[in-house]
Amino acid sequence: MEYAMKRDEKTGEEFAEVYLSGQMLLDYPLLNKGTGFTDEERHALGLTGLLPPHVSTIENQVERRYKNFVEKATPLEKYIYLVALQDRNETLFYRLLQEHISEMTPIIYTPVVGQACQTYSHNYRRPRGLYISYPQIEEIDQILKNAPVPNVEVIVVTDGERILGLGDLGVGGMGIPIGKLSLYTLCAGIHPSTTLPILLDAGTNNQELRNDPLYLGWQHERVRGQQYDDFIDAFVKGVKRVFPNVLLQWEDFSKNNAARLLGRYRDELCTFNDDIQGTGAVTLAGLLAATAVTGSKMSEQTVVSLGAGSAANGITEQIVTAMQQDGLSEAEARSRIWLVDSHGLVHSGDKQSEVFKQRYAKPVESLSSWKTEKPGQYSLLDVVKNAHPTILIGTAAQPGSFSEAVVREMAKQNERPIIFPLSNPTSKSEAIPEDIISWSEGRALVATGSPFPPVRFGDREITIGQCNNAFIFPGVGLGVISAKARRVTNAMFVAAARALSEFSPARRDPAASLYPALEQVREVSRAVAMAVGTEAMRSGLSECSNTADLEQRIQTKMWSPNYVKMRCKAR
Repeated sequence: MEYAMKRDEKTGEEFAEVYLSGQMLLDYPLLNKGTGFTDEERHALGLTGLLPPHVSTIENQVERRYKNFVEKATPLEKYIYLVALQDRNETLFYRLLQEHISEMTPIIYTPVVGQACQTYSHNYRRPRGLYISYPQIEEIDQILKNAPVPNVEVIVVTDGERILGLGDLGVGGMGIPIGKLSLYTLCAGIHPSTTLPILLDAGTNNQELRNDPLYLGWQHERVRGQQYDDFIDAFVKGVKRVFPNVLLQWEDFSKNNAARLLGRYRDELCTFNDDIQGTGAVTLAGLLAATAVTGSKMSEQTVVSLGAGSAANGITEQIVTAMQQDGLSEAEARSRIWLVDSHGLVHSGDKQSEVFKQRYAKPVESLSSWKTEKPGQYSLLDVVKNAHPTILIGTAAQPGSFSEAVVREMAKQNERPIIFPLSNPTSKSEAIPEDIISWSEGRALVATGSPFPPVRFGDREITIGQCNNAFIFPGVGLGVISAKARRVTNAMFVAAARALSEFSPARRDPAASLYPALEQVREVSRAVAMAVGTEAMRSGLSECSNTADLEQRIQTKMWSPNYVKMRCKAR
């Protein structure tokens, strides 16, 4: 414990009682203020002479850092600059992000974090979080006890196998949990001293990485089967022993493992998978807003989903739940969803080993009357022409797959087609919004996975909403830890989606974005947290007794990046 937050008995002012001084204090990013230390603090904490004499306000420091930021030539250089600031002064890092959130969020997370993960071993500077490799399977408890922060409330973990749409990046995947936890703090105010990123290094099947002498991970092919399961199980058991009350978020596991691991452990500890449940909830929120614009209900929609991985799994399951809440049976809801994978339409004529695909496989005999380009094959365009969807969603990471023909067919069938190309980073998007808007004659309701600039069509400027998980998972995490929920349920994510949907500008202006601006994200996260905590109370999973108690806990948890006064205390 390097510090403790106290309150002055006479003045009521909050201060940090710190156990570090001198250079060690300047090297501790959670406490370092740099030139922001006052003269009084410099004398008390052994900093006199270690800093330039001028005392800067945090506003001065933000201005200085922003000027440095804009001078960086490339997005990757900007990312490296911000991460270096995070490693020196976390309060200033988050204050800078907060004041430039729309500009900097795409840098610290998608799409730029993908490039940072690809070049991780070549740009590595300073460790953050924990790295656990398969050969250390017997040491997991001790490694967890080595965590650099003492009071861990949220863990984000990855094994680096499916980083965004970029594939197996091994140890480079550590950029994802670091970035996700930065968003927990930025968007929901969860204090950085309570967050822990973890990389489970099970090897990599990326031969280019294994051949790279600078690669920092375990240079071994990925362990599979029982070895892999034993590794994950040892990790989960270690977490339960060392951090029994933590919220564990799974991130960027392969589609073969993501749903399987969530299903295995969701009833053992407080856990969720953001690729599945978070993506499903944020997409559902956009769809609820879009259907409000069209004056229809979710139960009236027909959905085509291109892609059959973790994201598609989460999205379709959330849609089914919403349709059921609108009055459909589960079977009726599933019948309104058409799943297209890399081989075409998922149907009963193909033997499906994945339970997820089996749920949505269409009876092959029901397709006999379809007119298709190639007999017996059912492409995305064939499905759009014959199934007449109102909603088209892409999670396949196949750029260009929403072709002009596909989009024009959607626009032919619908006055306001709902088209969400959600794959990221930007280079993996199924289509660019400018094309979708043009091909649909300005009528499509569009949301994307990565940020895109507004689209000019005629005399209109159309804002493209980003279907950004940052609107969901930080608020879910805030609600879960504030309510001290024992488990995370799908109903909590549906509640989160409905809360987010209410912030859609399109509900008030049909020409506006389906999602709010990132500048509203803290307000959104507070509302999402209340919805999640309320659902936890309703389902008997919370320690909270009433709404007022929950609201107070959420308020207490929401940290703001401001400097606090510091006083020295000898050990």
